[in-house]
Amino acid sequence: MISRIKQLLSGERAETTPEVRADEVRLATAALLVESAFMDGNFDEDEMQSIQRLLTDRFDLNEEELETLVFEAEQAVAATGQLYQFTRVIKDRFDEEQRIGMIEMLWEVAFADGNVDHFEQNLIQRVAGLIFVSDRDRGDAKKRVMARLGIS
Repeated sequence: MISRIKQLLSGERAETTPEVRADEVRLATAALLVESAFMDGNFDEDEMQSIQRLLTDRFDLNEEELETLVFEAEQAVAATGQLYQFTRVIKDRFDEEQRIGMIEMLWEVAFADGNVDHFEQNLIQRVAGLIFVSDRDRGDAKKRVMARLGIS
C-alpha cells in the first residue's frame, strides 16, 4: 500500500501491468477528491459520504476496497502538497469525457457540504487546467452537478 503511494509520488514506473495502472488511476482519483474535501479546512461527513459514493460508483468497489483506497488517498495527500502526480495520471489515462467526469466528481465533493468556497473553486480550476479540461467544459460540468443536486 505505502509502496504504491511512494511509486506514484516519485514517478517510478517499475511495473506497468494493467492492475498497477488501474491502482494508480484509483489512487489519483481518490487523492484529488480527498484534496478537494480538505480545501475548505473542514473534511466533514457529507464530503466523506460523497467521496465514498463517487469512488464506489466509478470503480465498483466493495467496502474493504473503499476503506483502503480512501485511507491510501488521505496518506498520499498528506505526503505531498502537489497536485501534479495525481493530475498527471488522470491526464495520461483518462480520455476527454473521463477527464470532464473527474471535474464533475470534484464539483460534487465541493457541493457536498452545501457551500463551495473560493479555495475549492480554485482547486477545481487548477485541476481542470492540469488535466486539459477547458473553462467551458469545467463550467458546464458545474452546471450539470448543480442540476443533479438540485442547487440553483
